[in-house]
Amino acid sequence: MYLSPRFRAFAAGAALLAASALAQAQQALPNVVILATGGTIAGAGASAVNSATYAAAKVGVEKLIAGLPELSKIANVRGEQVFQVASESLTNDNLLTLAKRVSALSKQADVDGIVITHGTDTLEETAYFLTLTVHTSKPIVVVGSMRPGTALSADGALNLYDAVSVAGSKDAAGKGVLVTMNDNIDSGRDVSKNVNIKTSAFSSQWGPLGMVVEGKNYWFRAPVKRHTMSSEFDIDAITALPPVEIAMGYEGVSSIAIDALAKSGVKAIIHGGTGNGSVANRIVPNLQKARTDGAIIIRSSRVPDGFVIRNAEQPDDKYDWVVAHDLRPQKARILAMVALTKTSDTKELQRIFWEY
Repeated sequence: MYLSPRFRAFAAGAALLAASALAQAQQALPNVVILATGGTIAGAGASAVNSATYAAAKVGVEKLIAGLPELSKIANVRGEQVFQVASESLTNDNLLTLAKRVSALSKQADVDGIVITHGTDTLEETAYFLTLTVHTSKPIVVVGSMRPGTALSADGALNLYDAVSVAGSKDAAGKGVLVTMNDNIDSGRDVSKNVNIKTSAFSSQWGPLGMVVEGKNYWFRAPVKRHTMSSEFDIDAITALPPVEIAMGYEGVSSIAIDALAKSGVKAIIHGGTGNGSVANRIVPNLQKARTDGAIIIRSSRVPDGFVIRNAEQPDDKYDWVVAHDLRPQKARILAMVALTKTSDTKELQRIFWEY
């Protein structure tokens, strides 16, 4: 087929214009990095009806991105596989590695936002750790899914799309680490996993910060606790985390766990008490001895919503104990580990629990 020189020149010019327009459009989009750690969002089941029975951490980040071409319309996305494990198996060293990578990326001029894909079992703990330790105003969004991508009505694709959308949004800057699940935008400090098999698993007792619908953010409140840029803790200066463990309270509780933890040399024991962080009278002496022997005692509550009142139920001032405010035991552990990198003074630790 003959094409005249004039037509060929016209076609070449049109191609150049199209390429230029595409390049300009890409430049206008935010640059978002997805750090993958595994979890259900990277899981696979044997069939489409397996929504609760599946293998986690099977799909790599590049395949996750390739399976969601709509991302290219809202951001310039690239991925890194940091870990590929189920989140219940993450360690303190994993937390440090991830947070240091997030911190390094946040300092790059060509990165506008960061998304972390994560298993839901400990997602809230990682989100809170990043909230406390990464100094940036750029959006950091932690996201997971309750169903593997192979399941009917899988939630991972939309959750990830929402996460990238929020991470690339200028109005998400300065709000601390965020969690996008089931259309909600929650604070990484406040959010918890409250259901183990439903897509509505994550919620905050103080309510979501906002919602994301079809790529648009709708904000209702802002976090007031110290976070990210206003935090006195900096992941770039933290090389190790002190051992902190949890002992739960329950009817018929014995001192076996507390005595074993104190003997192990942990720096702090989180007591996940009943009600208002209540402590059974028979184990109070054991906690007192653990404190005398050097362990910090922090009263938390196993109750999902509410907060622990200082000097109610137990004379915290007299015993030199700390209360965890509204933090559940698992999040109180995160804050205790971070705080103990700076101080072991109980008055300072109590200030930290009030402020963060």
